Order: sequence, then C-alpha cells, then structure tokens
Amino acid sequence: MTRQLDSRRVGTGTAAEASAPSGRYAASLQAFERATGSLAGGVSSNFRAGGDPVPLFFDHGSGAHLTDIDGNAYVDYVLGMGPGILGHAPAPVVRAVRDEAGRGQLFAGQTIAEVELAERFQSAVACAERVRFGSSGTEMVQAALRIARAATGREVIAKFEGHYHGWLDPVLASVQPPIDDAGPDDAPTPHLPSRGQPAATLDQVVILPWNDMAALQRMFSGPGRERIAALILEPILCNTGVIPAESGFLEAIRALTSANGTVLIFDEVITGFRVAYGGAQQVTGITPDLAVFAKAMGSGFPIAALAGTRALMETTSQGVLHGGTYNANVSSVAAANATLGALAENDGAAYVRIERMGGRLMDGLRERASALGSDLLVQGRAAVFNTTFGTGPVRDFRAYQATDRARQRLFLKALQDRGVRVTARGTWFLSAAHDESDIEATLAAAGDALAVVG
Repeated sequence: MTRQLDSRRVGTGTAAEASAPSGRYAASLQAFERATGSLAGGVSSNFRAGGDPVPLFFDHGSGAHLTDIDGNAYVDYVLGMGPGILGHAPAPVVRAVRDEAGRGQLFAGQTIAEVELAERFQSAVACAERVRFGSSGTEMVQAALRIARAATGREVIAKFEGHYHGWLDPVLASVQPPIDDAGPDDAPTPHLPSRGQPAATLDQVVILPWNDMAALQRMFSGPGRERIAALILEPILCNTGVIPAESGFLEAIRALTSANGTVLIFDEVITGFRVAYGGAQQVTGITPDLAVFAKAMGSGFPIAALAGTRALMETTSQGVLHGGTYNANVSSVAAANATLGALAENDGAAYVRIERMGGRLMDGLRERASALGSDLLVQGRAAVFNTTFGTGPVRDFRAYQATDRARQRLFLKALQDRGVRVTARGTWFLSAAHDESDIEATLAAAGDALAVVG
C-alpha cells in the first residue's frame, strides 16, 4: 500500500501530487523532476544518476530493509554502497551518536574517543602502526599518495585497470576505459574518464592489467621503475566484478614493491572491516605499507582512515601536510567506535552471520540459475559479491567487460521491481542484519527475475 506523501519532499503541493505519474515509482519520478530544478543533474553524486526509471528517492531504512517514498519496500544489498555492515540505523551506533551529539561536534582539538579509535585500528589491522582520520576514502587516498611521493622522492603512481581509488585527478584513470581506447591487454593505455582532468595526469600514472604476473614483473624490471613512488590497488577488486587476486599475485606485488623501494598501498575502502575485522590484510596474509579505510568502519557516517608504518605515517609531522576541519569529528568517531565494537563483540559473531547468510545467498543464486539453464555468474565473497552473465570465472577488467552487461541491467531492474535492491554494477553487500527470511525472499525474487531475463 502506498502511504500518503509529504508534499514538502516530493512536490510543490496538493496539485503536484494529484498530477504525479501513476505506477510503482510515481513519487520518485515526481521528486526527481523537482530535484533537477535545484540539484545539478538532480543528484549529489554522479554515481547515483543511473537509476531506472530514475534515481530513486528513499524515506527510511531499518536493518536489512529500505523503503522508498512510494512506499516500496526492499531487501537492501546496496547498504549505502557498502557502509551498512550492521544494517540501516543499527541501535548501538544510533545510541552512541545520540549520546555524543549533545557534547559538541568540532573542537579544533583532540578527543580521547579519537585515540581509542586509533587503538582499535592498531589491534585489528596488520599495517596500522600509526593512523590518521579524515572524512572520505577519496581524500585519504590522496594523503597516502602524498606520503608515498614524499618518502620516495618519486612522482609516478602505478595502478591496475578497473580499480577505483576515488574521483580526484591523480588516480582517476582507466577505471572503466572504453575497450577501443584501452590499448593492449598486457600494456593498457592510461585513460582519463572525466572532462576537466589535466592531460599531465597521464605522465604520472602507469596502468597494469590485474592478475597479469608477466606485466607486473616487466614493469618492475624495465626502464622507469625507479620513478614509481607507489603501487595502489584494491586487494580484492570489488569495484569491478569482485575479482580476487590469483594465487601468488599479491605475494609478488609485495616482494617487487619492497625490492624497488616503492610504497605498497592497499585501498581497503570497501574490504576494510567488511571481508574480515582485519580487512583484506587478514584474509590475504599480505601487509601493505599504507592502507585506506572508509565505508564499513562508520556505518554510514562520514569517516575514513589512513593506516600504515610508523616511518611513513610520521612524515605528516615532518613536512607532509595532511589536514581537515572535519577530521575525527565527534559524531563520526562515536559511530566508528560503536561499529567496530559491535563487529568485534562475541568473538566476531557478526562476521559468522554474514558469512552464513552470504554463502547461503550465493549458493541459492547459483542453484536457481542452474535449474533455469541460466549463465548467471556469481563471483566474490560472502560479504561482497557480484552477479553478471557469461562464462567465468572473471579474472580481470576486460573479462568482466566482456560479460553480458545488458542482461545484467535487465536482471537488476527485475530484482528491483520485485523488492530486492542491488548496486547498478551488480555488486551485492551483506550485513549482519540480513536473516533467513531475507535470503528466501531474495531467492524467490531472483528466480522470477532470471525467468524474465532468460
């Protein structure tokens, strides 16, 4: 049943509501039309612009469920693009923020809670000898790159095709390059995806193919290797298909960067505190020099962290500038402390639940696809996985681009119409709030959606 809408949010009054389009997404259609009159493009992030039929507008979330302004309820696997590892509005986090909000927000000084959060990082994350806090993963990636350049006296950054490290110029390259412009498979041509990026960015970035050992070794043995300040990567490629590193690949990265005096940076914005309490470093057994965290650490509050060796991190008190008015603000620190506390309690029971629910969902999707003769691909980990169509497994960006993305989009829309919300790139995030009834409802919807897609 569609609930009565608040005209202050979705229209200009009773007349606007009366003329709103009919159908499942009528209020979102109306709200988006209104939004385009004040918000550039009708959204506050380009990554929200591709909704079908329009970017949806939401009213509230609770646990694993989300409700839009049309009153449509969803089992939510977007979870704010990953932060909601405890689900929407988790009670311990809400309580902690509420208790601290009345004490102030910004003091232009330190709090004991900030130190406690840093100590939690030290106990959880292998590389975290020292920590700095900021507001977003994009921002803290830039801090990591600056530290690496200062420490090495070099300027070139190496990254992998298909990996995303934020939207700022120095590393916004070859995230989803058009194949015709991407160059050879084993030696990708750097591609800048945004108008307004300086062409000089291309002189300071090297692109590698993911899971290509020969290309990796060639870069670190060839001319120009002495210019590489840092190699940054998603240790599990969550932004493109949730593709793991193949056996021995991360070990080779660790050995080659160390031998070359190159700083190894893990972008754990997605994997940190999601795939395990110790992040991808715990799962893979590989310890980088620096690592960036955000998303799951704050349950949706704006907070991020850079962690790393003492020698590198202490350069911030030796001439490397890192600042920020909102760094370690009271509410975000309270949210992060509460989130990490909840994840750690009862010997990590939240992770046991996520592994069980996520594994059940992945297996169930594969079973339904097999029964229908569908070529649905389900790849990744229980806490974060991807679905698309084609033959697998997918081992790099170009293999993922070769999957049937048109059918993927149809599948995701069919799921949405049946009350299951998944990210536009086919990535599913699990939370500790998902339960058996959510999984069963999702699998029933997926079976119907697969039958529609064919």
